[in-house]
Amino acid sequence: MSSSVFRHEWYARTLRSWQLAILRFAVTLDDADRLAVLAIANEIDSLASQHSSKPDFGFFRRTSAELCAAILLPTELTSTVLREYVARIDDGRLKHIFAAAVEISQPKVSSIGKPIKRDDKLWRGLALRGNYLR
Repeated sequence: MSSSVFRHEWYARTLRSWQLAILRFAVTLDDADRLAVLAIANEIDSLASQHSSKPDFGFFRRTSAELCAAILLPTELTSTVLREYVARIDDGRLKHIFAAAVEISQPKVSSIGKPIKRDDKLWRGLALRGNYLR
């Protein structure tokens, strides 16, 4: 297996671990779980800074701190932070579970198979097609 494939798989697993750690913190609100989130974020950021020209890369640490604060003290402003995070989650199951854990509503997706409600009252009072004048 090539080095880049291994690196990509490691990054994907680590990102998934980070997301699951955030979910765990949202459920438990335990300080040990918050520290686990920050440790994983630090690991991801340190890897990114090794491969980029920016030595101070801190996206995951900063995002983790914002998310943990938003989970602990929910307000209208922090609700936006949580909604933005939910929008970034690729896994539908994880997205749904996290949204339920932090008690934010997700936009409803319309169902294709749902029949359209016909409102017959719209045409009430109009003449039928066969009764028009020529």
